[in-house]
Amino acid sequence: MTARAPHFSVRGLLAAHPEHIDLSLELIAGAAGLDRPITSPSIQKTGLALAGFHSYLQPGRVLIYGESELQYLESLPVDRRRVALAQCFAAEIPCVLVGGGGSVPDGLIDEANAAGLPLLFTPAGTAVAISRISALLGDRLAEREMVHGVLLEILGLGVLMLGESGIGKSECALDLVGRGHRLVADDTVEIRRREDMTLLGSCPPLTRNHMEVRGLGLINIRDLFGVAATRVSKRIELTVQLERWDPTHEYDRLGLDEITHDILGVRIPLIRMPVAPGRNLATLVEVAARNQLLRNRGIHAARQLAASLEARLSRGDGIDDRDGHDEDEACEVSV
Repeated sequence: MTARAPHFSVRGLLAAHPEHIDLSLELIAGAAGLDRPITSPSIQKTGLALAGFHSYLQPGRVLIYGESELQYLESLPVDRRRVALAQCFAAEIPCVLVGGGGSVPDGLIDEANAAGLPLLFTPAGTAVAISRISALLGDRLAEREMVHGVLLEILGLGVLMLGESGIGKSECALDLVGRGHRLVADDTVEIRRREDMTLLGSCPPLTRNHMEVRGLGLINIRDLFGVAATRVSKRIELTVQLERWDPTHEYDRLGLDEITHDILGVRIPLIRMPVAPGRNLATLVEVAARNQLLRNRGIHAARQLAASLEARLSRGDGIDDRDGHDEDEACEVSV
């Protein structure tokens, strides 16, 4: 696994085509500072900085001027306005976004150019601009990790299959796709962590929809099985570790204790699946996904059975399966 720290700049923000999220951005000043880093998806809107309270400005966060800040600047005498802007622009902020579609006050462009601070303009309202910029930055600044594995959507559940090369991950995934499940990524899975601590997996654009199967080579799942057989990304909710069968290893027989797998600091339920001749991996992985869906709803078969057994033993009933035979005997008598 290879993790990399997120890195984004004002230049990258403009090159990210924010119009795709229906947000128009225009650079109107401060082109010399386009390489300033943006380190947080949170937008700051603090008019107090214009009044001299500069400690409220957080480095690495985009500063937005809405209608109230623009009106306050317009109310200041020209000299005081320039001083307030110069002091504010001396902070380690990546850029200033003017929103609300209002006019740009005199001196704002000159001070931005003097400070080498990018000044962006959007006709969108302040609340809309904050929401859409935050969503864009949240995606681009998410911590990422590249994982060798296969990611599928099985019955709506994102299942990440891990295991050494050649153990059968792609063949198992191909069988699952044939059963109507969907491929997200094969061989290389790009995982990014959102602010809400959810993991989103996707495939690098170059290999999207493709799968490598030994003996067949590269195949295009979308062309073979149709558009419904693939999807671009999926939240990861279960990991299945494929391992070669080891007769000396004691495998879990009950499933009472849940084990997890750490990805980017997020704990994901993990199932260790031994691989041996005669075991149908696709069926086992599909059942594992079904069982995880039940667990997500609070239905845990192993724990329910253990609780029922413990309750029966505590009453002194012992283990008695005659109830299960009575019905069979009654059927035989009726016949």
